[in-house]
Amino acid sequence: MNIYLLIITVVAIAIVILGVSWWKWHAYISLTVASLFLAIMSGMSMDKIATSYETGVGDVLGHLVGILALGTILGKMMSDSGAGMQVADFFAKRFGVKYLPWAMLVSGFIIGIPVFFEVGIVILLPLVISIHKTTKQNILLIALPVIAGLSIVHGLVPPHPGALTAISLYKANLGMVLLYSLIIAIPASIIAGPLFAKWVYKRVIPEGEPELIRIKTVSQQLPSTGISFFIILLPVLLMLLTVITGYAHLPSPLTKFFAFIGSPVIALLISCFAAFYLLGKRQGTDKHRIKKLVDECLLPVSSIILIIGAGGGFKQILVDSGVGTAISQMSEHLSLSPIVLAFLVASLIRIATGSATVALTTAAGIVSPIIQHMSGVNLELLVIATGAGSLIFSHVNDAGFWLVKEYLGLTVKETFKTWTVLETLLSLIAFAGALIINLFV
Repeated sequence: MNIYLLIITVVAIAIVILGVSWWKWHAYISLTVASLFLAIMSGMSMDKIATSYETGVGDVLGHLVGILALGTILGKMMSDSGAGMQVADFFAKRFGVKYLPWAMLVSGFIIGIPVFFEVGIVILLPLVISIHKTTKQNILLIALPVIAGLSIVHGLVPPHPGALTAISLYKANLGMVLLYSLIIAIPASIIAGPLFAKWVYKRVIPEGEPELIRIKTVSQQLPSTGISFFIILLPVLLMLLTVITGYAHLPSPLTKFFAFIGSPVIALLISCFAAFYLLGKRQGTDKHRIKKLVDECLLPVSSIILIIGAGGGFKQILVDSGVGTAISQMSEHLSLSPIVLAFLVASLIRIATGSATVALTTAAGIVSPIIQHMSGVNLELLVIATGAGSLIFSHVNDAGFWLVKEYLGLTVKETFKTWTVLETLLSLIAFAGALIINLFV
């Protein structure tokens, strides 16, 4: 039965790929058809299929829809006011075109620490597009380092929820996990970011152009570089308040207030209003023009929201059909070292369900009982290995796959050649780092 579930899962994934690339279906249609195929073929009760799919759609969009909408509005204000160009010019002049990929890696790494991967994407990719338009560089050379920095900290570095859950389940030391994760994340992001980007951008020339954020400056005067940086960093600074107050002994009402304004949706909403004033009204753009800009940028977001929602539905069908359980049962019979086992289990669940957080937390739940009676296991490196496995081979059932594809204007094939390879590189290099450190500690 387990083998059968894996076979129909592979067929369902093939339906998604063929639907988009060969039959030219919209990705939403392809994902929905694949979800129904998997649900029916796995023997799910007919009355449960629609509910399962809708639950998956709701789970992923409940978290993302506000972030996507507000992040796109902020990106539109940055681009049309010229603020994106100001930041782009600063990077280009300060670092030079030669070192731009390294500057973008640092940006992604630092901004990725306090925010979710998806939030970082909607904050930084409009900036990437501005730099791409200004410097005329291949967008992959600028975007992939940003994505590498965001992704590696999301998978390995506390305080991201997957890492914190694994730390709790394994009873690992938070400080040591943070130290190891940074030691491993830095070289992994360098190799999978600027170095991989430098290799791949000559081999993959994107056929299309980014459509989600169109760069078209309409304001009569450009905002200052300082204001431009303030707007792009404001949501990050607000979200940092939540992290900082977790360690500060503040009165309860103040802690709750900072938690409120530091939540991604509220932080982005506040930032949008700051942009409306500082990049809009103050620069001579009237309220009618600002409303028109918002309406223009929200129209293309509807497509990506549908795609990501369908990806969430597909993921939930994978979970409810028993694919995740099948992988767990198969993994429990493998006689491997805990670090290797944790990596393999997380990898299989990641490939099957598409969620790094689900893969990390589920794998930790499977492996933690196995190591309870074992001695000599480095629990902190076990967290790193599990996180590394949760990043591997992102494909069509991962919301991140479609987010990157749509923002950068790539085809499915181009996304596999860039984003999927990047994620796999991050995963394997981080796992290798955990194994190497394990030899010496």
